[in-house]
Amino acid sequence: MSKKIARLGMSEADYSRLGLKKDIIQKWEDGLRTSGKLGEYEWWYFDAKLEGGYSLVIIFYSQPVTAATLGYAPCVSFSLTGGGYEMMEEVSASVKESFFCRKCCNVKIGKNTFKGNLKDYTIHFENDRVNCDVSLTGLAESYRHHTGEIFFGEKKYFAWLPSVPEGKVTANITVDGKTLNLTGSGYHDHNWGNIGMFWLMHHWYWGRAKVGEYQVISSYITAKEEYGYEHFPIFVIYKNGKKLGCDINAIKYEQRDAEFDPMTKKHYHKTLVYDYNDGAQHFRITYSAEDIIETFVVEQGYGSARAKASKALIWFVKKMKLSPSYIRMVGTITLERFDGGEVAEKISENGIWEQMYFGLDADV
Repeated sequence: MSKKIARLGMSEADYSRLGLKKDIIQKWEDGLRTSGKLGEYEWWYFDAKLEGGYSLVIIFYSQPVTAATLGYAPCVSFSLTGGGYEMMEEVSASVKESFFCRKCCNVKIGKNTFKGNLKDYTIHFENDRVNCDVSLTGLAESYRHHTGEIFFGEKKYFAWLPSVPEGKVTANITVDGKTLNLTGSGYHDHNWGNIGMFWLMHHWYWGRAKVGEYQVISSYITAKEEYGYEHFPIFVIYKNGKKLGCDINAIKYEQRDAEFDPMTKKHYHKTLVYDYNDGAQHFRITYSAEDIIETFVVEQGYGSARAKASKALIWFVKKMKLSPSYIRMVGTITLERFDGGEVAEKISENGIWEQMYFGLDADV
């Protein structure tokens, strides 16, 4: 099998073709980026760690990552854990009941809305059981890893924009008539692409952490065999909203403590380590998983409300011998800052991270 090229979009030609400015993120970048073509998908993601040990995740989709039809298929997922809750809800709406703005983040799906300007956001979710209003105020400036796109060949791509790497959250959540008024730390990013990720990627790990005064976003993407299992480490660290470093050449990545998940029938690593050392500063971030709070298995068509596989998609992935699955984990995230080879600072906090697996279970 001849190796195809997978690369980060970072050339002058890439910036020009996409209409982007280096190191300047514009409001339109968090608006609609797809057009409903077959194979496209897009979502606006929000998660929060809230007081009392609550975790909240809300995702707005123009087309789910598992979409297998032409055009938009708007839906919203809601997940709340902690305080005795472990619930996942989903709302779908017709295209006529939905709106997606290209000038900024302004999304409406039925009665649900996700609006913002790279700094201040409001999110509303409701169904027969839940009514939720969220306010997110960014404390760290938006980040784009070069153009934000990874190209597989020249026409296929996956894109990612961390619009709010870390922010202050106020959430008013009513479930079955009981209201929670909570505050905490939140995150918002935006993803889109033009072909199913199972054609491009073998798997990824992604996480974000608020650890003391520091904010971290990390990802490790592994391309499929035909792209040479190319690895893409992505890492950025902030302190009190000020970016300290994001040089991918300064990252050493390690994964260990493999564990088998019986639902997805995949191994995941309970420990992930990102060691960042650019010569001027040295940090080590360790993710230690303690529990799985969400899973999804495409070929079985079940899991959480994050996505629901159609019969056509289930048939397709089985026929093509694909095996897409998803695991969202919670646990302890530890940050160590080194000074002259010695640990000068060490802080641990609870956090959320995920594994998305597209290929067969193999250690690559």
